[in-house]
Amino acid sequence: MKLSDFDFDLPEALIATRPARPRSSARLLVAEGGAIRDLHVRDLPDLLGPGDRLVLNNTKVIPARLSGTRAREAAAPGEGVAQIEATLLEPRPGGAWLALAKPARKLRPGDEIRFSEVLSARVESRAGGEVVLAFNLTGEDFDAALAEAGAMPLPPYIAARRAADEQDRDDYQTVFARHAGAVAAPTASLHFDAPLLQALRDRGVAFTEVTLHVGAGTFLPVKVEDVTTHRMHSEWGEVTEAAAAQINATRAAGGRVIPVGTTALRLIESAADPEGRMQPWRGSTDIFIYPGYRFRVTDALMTNFHLPKSTLMMLVSALIGKPEIDRIYAHAVAQRYRFFSYGDASLLIP
Repeated sequence: MKLSDFDFDLPEALIATRPARPRSSARLLVAEGGAIRDLHVRDLPDLLGPGDRLVLNNTKVIPARLSGTRAREAAAPGEGVAQIEATLLEPRPGGAWLALAKPARKLRPGDEIRFSEVLSARVESRAGGEVVLAFNLTGEDFDAALAEAGAMPLPPYIAARRAADEQDRDDYQTVFARHAGAVAAPTASLHFDAPLLQALRDRGVAFTEVTLHVGAGTFLPVKVEDVTTHRMHSEWGEVTEAAAAQINATRAAGGRVIPVGTTALRLIESAADPEGRMQPWRGSTDIFIYPGYRFRVTDALMTNFHLPKSTLMMLVSALIGKPEIDRIYAHAVAQRYRFFSYGDASLLIP
């Protein structure tokens, strides 16, 4: 299974840099039984009904991108002050964070970076472009200072086209975000707004919330040609006892379990036993799903359109079949669907 098998041509003009408004007005490609339909996300209540359960990722994106100044006393000429950008990647014990720094070569252990009047960090260590930062604040004080100083960590393919702004603080957050810790959004969930959620409830659709803190590793490219040798990044998640019981009840009643987004899918597949029974679960998962994987609890998937040669292309190919995914993506390109995090969605029903 080669990396090139998951490549496709995507016109750059189809990469969305802003979301649809209202959220549920985004287009929705529905693939079921070999048929493809072109609908909108607001049509979900006509596609789902009693017995169906949507699994939502309630992680909350933190404003993880920081700009600051490193200053050194008694430094050599030209080394006193440097502008530094840091993107928080994952928390470390004691309130420190692993971060991606630019330019990292201008940092060394012991350096202090000041991000605002109240927020600063000391460089504990550096390895390549990654640094461990020990912040001067913790807990709620850190959260408040980060909210003031940080920007939303837009994906590279958006950030390369425009800077994050205040609108992204709303756009790049789901309406049901509850537990802070993600540095990337569960983007299929961005299409849901309050009226759509209510319309689905009125149709008898059930909801279960789980938490997977999406990491920046979700954007890392696959660098091996034999995809089976790729190692996934690890992300922290939790399936509560109540969530596991809800999903098990739906399966026992013959209903469909439909994760919204690949993050929710990867989490519930991690928490299910080989017989498909959900277990309460808490920890890190690096599950890698590619063709040949046997799904344990997932009956269908709502997801956005993914990057060429990405692990998420491999995941959707595993769910619905590689030839069918090729046909779906060719249709999406031809019909000018909008791609990636702020783009349109698909509902894939094997």
